[in-house]
Amino acid sequence: MKYIILRNPRQSKGAVSFRGDASESPELPDIEVADISAKEGRDLARDPKVRELAPQMPIRLIQSRGSSAVNEDGDSWGIAAVRADVSAFTGAGTKVAVLDTGIDREHPAFTGMDIEERDFSGCGNGDKDGHGTHCAGTIFGRDVDGSRIGVARGVQHALIGKIFGDDLQGSSEAIVNGITWALDKEAQVISMSIGFDFPRMVDTLIGLDWPKEAAYSFVIEAYRKNLRMFDSLMANNRARGAFGSGCVVVVAAGNESNRGGNPEYEVAASLPAAAEGVLSVGALSPSPGGYTIASFSNTLPKVCAPGTRIKSAYPDGGLHTMCGTSMACPHVAGIAALWWEKLSTMPVHANANMVVSRIDANCRIEGLAPGMDPAVYGSGLVTAP
Repeated sequence: MKYIILRNPRQSKGAVSFRGDASESPELPDIEVADISAKEGRDLARDPKVRELAPQMPIRLIQSRGSSAVNEDGDSWGIAAVRADVSAFTGAGTKVAVLDTGIDREHPAFTGMDIEERDFSGCGNGDKDGHGTHCAGTIFGRDVDGSRIGVARGVQHALIGKIFGDDLQGSSEAIVNGITWALDKEAQVISMSIGFDFPRMVDTLIGLDWPKEAAYSFVIEAYRKNLRMFDSLMANNRARGAFGSGCVVVVAAGNESNRGGNPEYEVAASLPAAAEGVLSVGALSPSPGGYTIASFSNTLPKVCAPGTRIKSAYPDGGLHTMCGTSMACPHVAGIAALWWEKLSTMPVHANANMVVSRIDANCRIEGLAPGMDPAVYGSGLVTAP
């Protein structure tokens, strides 16, 4: 069984202490992946140099609920919903990372941008699915054929980590490596519309002739250890924010609920959205009575944002609409970029913890449909500065 091992950290690039002594700043962990036995795993867990140890788990793309090409004029409705259309800020000077299926960097939505790509999938850079391109377009895409799709159109430098192969397969190793790469590159925002594939890991073990009970037990333990690993990474990130700037990590809550079939068919946000210190995002849909939670959106998000029929960039060079918490997540990442820019104009030491606090404090519940449980929308609809 392959395990991800987080060892005692190395010095992080660029982070400095309040006294300016980089030697005292928080550090990023060293990451190793090894094929080890259960006994070797127990021995490693007792090693004081090992911070966390977790079985590698498969991940899944939080797939959109339908996709279609669009030709109509007009801005994506999410831009006005989060009030980016009336904000004086564009996200200029903010570095944003998108960990997804890659990007079509030749799309007109990204003209003139400084895009740095890194492939963690083994399939090479580029986006053959469209999910990553769509999410990136919502965060920082430039206008396409007169339509505004991007929340933070002033973002100039983007980090694109491809963590899914062209077959949409991926692992927790790719996520951990992608996050640490983005942090090492001093990303101020990371956007991830991804989740852990608990059922697939169970099916894989049963297919290897594991007893059903043993397979479920092992995967539950793997989930617990991976949660601890992500909590450790996020704690490290928050500590870096106190010394340097840190990074706002935004994650889609997931699309596993099905309130359309049964109002009580609700699923809670899972990994990595459930990790401590992550800004998890639920999806809203417009309705005559106000914005309502999308039927598929998982419960217990920290905040919510537009997530149905969102118009954004697609690898065919045009625009498509997609639905999902995957589409809500990049709205929040874009809003985070706007708050980074605003705080940089103020006489404060801007850091990720402050950005998250501003996002949370400025969420709106007015305009939401009445009668919804706060468990489905968190602090409310994110709002641009």
